[in-house]
This record gives sequence, C-alpha cells and structure tokens, in this order.
Amino acid sequence: MRAFSSLILALAAVVLPAAVVYCGFPVPLLSLQRAFPSSRPVQLETLRARDRLRHARMLQGVVDFSVEGSSDPLLIGLYFTKVKLGTPPREFSVQIDTGSDILWVNCNSCNGCPTSSGLGIQLNFFDASISSSSSLISCSDPICNSAFQTTATQCLSQSKQCSYTFQYGDGSGTSGYYVSESMYFDMVMGPSMIVNSSATVVFGCSTYQSGDLTKSDHAIDGIFGFGPGDLSVISQLSARGVTPKVFSHCLKGEGNGGGILVLGEVLEPGIVYSPLVPSQPHYNLYLQSIAVNGQTLSIDPSVFATSNNRGTIVDSGTTLAYLVEEAYTPFVNAITAAVSQSVTPTISKGNQCYLVSTSVGEIFPLVSLNFAGSASMVLKPEQYLMHLGFYDGAALWCIGFQKVQEGVTILGDIVMKDKIFVYDLARQRIGWANYDCSQAVNVSVTSEKNRFVNAGQLSVSGSTRDKLLQSSTMGALAVLVSLSLFIHFQLLRL
Repeated sequence: MRAFSSLILALAAVVLPAAVVYCGFPVPLLSLQRAFPSSRPVQLETLRARDRLRHARMLQGVVDFSVEGSSDPLLIGLYFTKVKLGTPPREFSVQIDTGSDILWVNCNSCNGCPTSSGLGIQLNFFDASISSSSSLISCSDPICNSAFQTTATQCLSQSKQCSYTFQYGDGSGTSGYYVSESMYFDMVMGPSMIVNSSATVVFGCSTYQSGDLTKSDHAIDGIFGFGPGDLSVISQLSARGVTPKVFSHCLKGEGNGGGILVLGEVLEPGIVYSPLVPSQPHYNLYLQSIAVNGQTLSIDPSVFATSNNRGTIVDSGTTLAYLVEEAYTPFVNAITAAVSQSVTPTISKGNQCYLVSTSVGEIFPLVSLNFAGSASMVLKPEQYLMHLGFYDGAALWCIGFQKVQEGVTILGDIVMKDKIFVYDLARQRIGWANYDCSQAVNVSVTSEKNRFVNAGQLSVSGSTRDKLLQSSTMGALAVLVSLSLFIHFQLLRL
C-alpha cells in the first residue's frame, strides 16, 4: 500500500512544476452531497436549465443580432436587424440607428404606417393586448420624464399614458406611447455556447408616422436606436448587468451587404480609439483635420468643433456623409485635382461626379479623417464615392459626401461600411478598423474573468486558447495533487 502511495506522489512530482510546494499544509476534506439524489431520475432539460442559470450568473453575455441591408442608395440604403418582442414573441425588422435613442416598432393602431415593403420583408405590427408580458408606461413613471431622453415626452390626459414624439433629420417623424415588454435574443456565453435569453425593455409603440417613414419602397417595422441616452436598449440592458456597456457593428459594403451587430466589444488588433465629446446626445467626435493623398487640407479646425449647432457625429441611420461647406469645397477640389488627368469630371444633378473607365481603387486617392487621440480613419475610394451607373461606356462615380451650409458633419454608412466600429460607452470612446465584414469577429465579455468568444464562428482566439489550455492543465494538476495527498494521508493512518 505504501508503494502505491509512493507511486501516486511520484506521478504528481513528475507533472507538477518544481516551484509547487504542498507538504506541511493541511488538506481540508469536505463532505459532498448530490444536488439531485440518485434515487430520482432527472430529465436532461432540467440539468440544462440549471446550467443556463449558472452560466448567466458567471458572466455577462454577448447578444448577437443578424444584419441585413446595404449602404448602396440604389439598392436599399439602410441596414436593419430583427428583434423579438412580446410573449409569445413576434419578430420585427428595425433599422440600426446610432443617431437616435429609442427602439420603436409599428403599433397595430398606427395611422400612416405602410402595410407593405419594397424590401421584400413582411411587415408586422405590435399588439400589446395579445402579449402576456406587456404593460404600458404611465405618466407617473420616472421614465416619463424628458430628462431621461432627447425625445419630446408628453402625457395623454385621457389615458394617462406616457407618449413621445420624435423628429428625424430628414423631416420624417413618428409618435406613439411607451411599452414595457420582454425582448428575446440569443446570448453567446462562450465558445459554442448560445443561450436563449430575455430581458424587459421599454420601447415605443408607434401610432403615427410622417414623411419618408410612410413610404413603402424601403419600409421596415421600426427603428432600433443605439444612441447614448438612458432609454436606448444598450443603456437599459447594461444598467441591469445583462450586457456590457459597449456594442459593435461591422456593416458589409460589397455584394448584398449585411454584416455583424453585437452587444459586446469586438477585438481586432488594428482598432484605433478616439474619445467622445462628453455630455452630448449623439456620438460626437473631435474631428481635427482631413487629408487627401497624404496632404492635409487647409480647413479651419473650428468648423468641426462641437457647439450648439455644430460638431461631427457618426450615425448608422444616415446613408451618405455630410460636410460643412468650409470643409466640403476644399475636399472636393483636392479629389478632383488628384484624378483630373485620369478621369472626366462632370456635374450630375448638382453633385461632383467622374466618368471612370477603370477601377476607382487604381485612380482615386486615399482620404484620412484625423481625430483626437492620433486616431485616423482611412477611407478607400469606395468609402467616399458612390457608383450611380454608366454613361457612354464609362462608370459614373459621384462624391458621396454632401454639402451642408452650416450645422453638423455627419459620417454615415458610406464611411462606416467595411469597418469594425466599437462604441465603448463605459470608457467614453469609439474605435474603428478596416475589416472584411463577411468574416467572423472575436468579442470580449468582461465579468469575473475576461472571456473571448467569436460571435460568428464561436471559436476561441489562439492566445486565449493557450491560456484556457494552461488554466485547464493547472486545474487538473491541482486535482491530482489533492487526490495524491488525500491517499497519502489516509495510508499513513493505516
């Protein structure tokens, strides 16, 4: 028996690092009891449910949304995802909009809401009366306070419901009332581990629409606001610890579009970060200069400064990009001067365009938008030009930046496509990097430990796999040490 004990200890000595010392320390022996007695059979689903609850307590999850749509204004001109609301859940297609806060969908009582869509999707209408988890927000609720949001809030005197009115930059608008409801989503808890989860969120039920929102050609069920306000879904979920206070997207520009949207932080070595302008209703950045072909343009930096009616924001709900006139004119002149020997400049419907007989990537220069924190956003020609067809055998490409007389510089989908964007609200910064958005991404979730999961293929990155392997190996060694010590001490008693 002592020989067997020596064998166990010798085995432990072989696999343990030389620095591990275990002799002379007491080994506590704990009695164990079954959570599920062996006398009663347990269904597999019961065990899975128990594990899901534990996993939810262990770490926050990454909520992974599908992305459809395109930045091409001739095709769709917007990106959208799907959300599941109500009990039983119904699916709604909603535009991804970082320029507004609230999530809203069409109500069954909506006036002016389109009933069909040119995008080939079926439009759905929310009906609170058939959902067992739905409740209306009253005027006395703290949420019904304009301090919590940027939308105009009012109370309907007859029903005492908390209502809203929202006006968008293109002149369209919507109004309705707030609902508290269950949202269902897939939560990625780790490699190859996806949990069906839900959380209660407050969103808008639209009863009236105006402007472009009433048109059927690009009609969808609503808008998913990802702004920094307290009523955005990302703010609601992160405040309750359901998700991290960060979200990321990668909008694919080529082909049929699509992309990636996760409530979590995408990890990519090339991401550069720039600080957000504090206390702003939108994602304002400190744009400092613009360079074309490596040459900084002569633009007064004050035209980009954030004030009451100026600033620079990123907005996934805007298809094109908009530059204030003081920056637009030198920008277009620099582009034209760089390519005038290789293309035919022309004006089409008031826009600066070019007739191109070869690839724009071979002719047009790179553009660099330079932000605070030494963070540059490099734009390929396809990220500041838009293809509008053909003329006399040549491709017609036009500047995708539009001129505004005064106001806010807006970087829309044409700039944001084919890039990872990370909105780190906890650290008040935004990061970006060029990326093939048809590829999977690595996502970080921070809780008790840092976990890295892949929202597309759910594979673990190489360096993290090594750490996990190392952790698993040390865990196995610890079990072996405890087992050998237990046997050793038991044998010494014989």
